[in-house]
Amino acid sequence: MRTGRVSCYRRFPKVTVVSHHATHLIASMTLRYGPCQDSPDFLPAVIDAVKILPIDRLFGDGAYDAEAHHRISQETLGIRSTIIPINPRRSHQHEPKSPYRRRLSRRFPNRLYRRRWHAESTFSQHKRRLGQALSARSDNTRLAECFMRVLVHNLMILYTKRGFYRALCEQ
Repeated sequence: MRTGRVSCYRRFPKVTVVSHHATHLIASMTLRYGPCQDSPDFLPAVIDAVKILPIDRLFGDGAYDAEAHHRISQETLGIRSTIIPINPRRSHQHEPKSPYRRRLSRRFPNRLYRRRWHAESTFSQHKRRLGQALSARSDNTRLAECFMRVLVHNLMILYTKRGFYRALCEQ
């Protein structure tokens, strides 16, 4: 906008999901319109997911790096560890001042964080099976379509040709 090339942004639905790494089931989601910051959607999605699914380790994108997210997830929601890469705030600041972020900056578990590709795999699977474009035109129907797509995604995983997904029954 400062250069005078873009006069306005197009709105688009933004989906934040919490998915199970082994089954790629989506446990919870938050939905709103962008362009906007991702960080405010983190806690509502995680709080809804904890009600359904016990979470031991929580992997997140660097956009969700905030001390409040680490603190609430571990102290209030009972998640053992949150593994979110540190997003540097200032170029001259070498180590974060807050305790959870400082601990992650000192010893970031790279080996564990490699499992985050499961979340990207969930999105890839979703787009491959259901497509990446929405067909709805109005804002309300776009939101409804996003909710329905997540529901259909979970049902497609649960139901196979031989019946319901057996790995869930074993777990």
